[in-house]
Amino acid sequence: MRPIFLRSVFRVAIIATPILLGLHYFITHVLALIHIFFQHPGIAITQREVANAYLNGTLQESRKAPQIPKIIHQIFHNWKDPANETLPSDWEQQRHTCIDINPDWEYRLWTHKSSLAFLSTHYPTFLPAYLSYPHPVQRVDALRYFLLYHYGGIYLDLDNGCLPSIKSGSSSLDALTYFPLWITDGGRGALSNNILAARPNHPFWGRVVAELIEGRGALPLGSLTERLAGFWKRWWCLWGVLRYVEISWGVGQWFIGGVWDKYHRMLQLGKKDAVGGKIVLEGVDEEIGDHLWIFSMVLGSLVGLMGWLVRRYWRAQRGKGYRKVKGEDMEDRSE
Repeated sequence: MRPIFLRSVFRVAIIATPILLGLHYFITHVLALIHIFFQHPGIAITQREVANAYLNGTLQESRKAPQIPKIIHQIFHNWKDPANETLPSDWEQQRHTCIDINPDWEYRLWTHKSSLAFLSTHYPTFLPAYLSYPHPVQRVDALRYFLLYHYGGIYLDLDNGCLPSIKSGSSSLDALTYFPLWITDGGRGALSNNILAARPNHPFWGRVVAELIEGRGALPLGSLTERLAGFWKRWWCLWGVLRYVEISWGVGQWFIGGVWDKYHRMLQLGKKDAVGGKIVLEGVDEEIGDHLWIFSMVLGSLVGLMGWLVRRYWRAQRGKGYRKVKGEDMEDRSE
């Protein structure tokens, strides 16, 4: 007897396994995307509440030494003329609101030239991915994360400014330096990356940097991929919504929101990598652990399918009864 049914079992298993694994991958990533538009972990507090508590002496964090260095980072990349480093007049006025109010803070304006020099010196392995981003704004997004991880400080987009301090002689940003990490919530579901702050080498930014070094949102270099990227930008991205999704989910604010939620889940699970200063690359274990119930459901379905196929096979074998003896066998037995 030829094991036809057994071959069918393996054939179905070979087809079903990648389908189920693909469904698991798709469902977990869709859930991760949806999750970033809901309530985020962490302590929600407004800048005014921090300032009032700081001035009233009720800010508990101010009893300790400041954790965020007094550095203001801003980025200006002139996409049309990279050699021209002259800021538009409105951005020039906005940045001076921070410089004038915070005279004891170090101010750094990162241009095309200084950005490349920074990455070439400190993160040369990331430079190919940085240069391959299909949209210039992605380079600005990625650069701010590396600056905060490396130097620490406060990052502000150039269209954001600083308000005068409530109390004379007190810097408007001083109260924000007592928290080791904070990120802005624009109140529209997803977190924002227009104003960010952290101490140097914070593990949250370490996880962000690790994902970007792996190639998140980047395109492989080469003539074919460059042509495909050009086609994408010319035609597919004429739909502004899709272009916005590509930028936000690639290295923008949606990406940051996803890492933020994942980082706090690791803190709740007590994973050492989340509280240490070590950069940990994302792996399969974290992806499975983040959606354990889905992985269990998919794995259970796969095991159940295999069990059902095996039972069908044995039932088919029992239903056949005795094997019919051929004429040659009858003659051999009669001798």
